[in-house]
Amino acid sequence: MKMRVKLTFPQNLIKEPVIFTMSKQFEVMPNIRRARVTDTVGEMILELDGQESNVNEGVQYLRDQGVEVELIEGDIVE
Repeated sequence: MKMRVKLTFPQNLIKEPVIFTMSKQFEVMPNIRRARVTDTVGEMILELDGQESNVNEGVQYLRDQGVEVELIEGDIVE
């Protein structure tokens, strides 16, 4: 299953490896499509690929860490 999401990271998570941890813990392959990081906020558009349950658990993990997750319908990047 593939899912596209927009992630918004609060300042305290910008330097934390939450994407890496999520990908290892839940066996989800992230594909970074776009990213913008400043000193105060980080925004990223990712395509997550993996088994449906793993992707859903990975997204919930990100939310639990404090990352704002918005699902993206369609292909806004290409």
